[in-house]
Amino acid sequence: MRVEAVNQISQIYKPSGAKKFNKQDSVNNRDAYEISQSAKDYQVAKKAVAEASDVREDKVAQLKEALASGSYNVSAQEVAEKIVSRYFDYTV
Repeated sequence: MRVEAVNQISQIYKPSGAKKFNKQDSVNNRDAYEISQSAKDYQVAKKAVAEASDVREDKVAQLKEALASGSYNVSAQEVAEKIVSRYFDYTV
């Protein structure tokens, strides 16, 4: 093994001089973030959904009225079909 080659390799891995800290550099190089337009749109949509009512009062009032008057009729066949279709939707 040649000694000159070892010296050349050790020079490659030798740490370079310490970099001086400049306070002005740290002031100019601040981290920044930017929110994308799609994220802004998502925030607006999320806020609109949060402010919306979970219960549709007009539908509830209509169904209450139909139940009270006795005009609300549901086919047993339709109920069975919905139950079966939902079962197969969740199992797949």
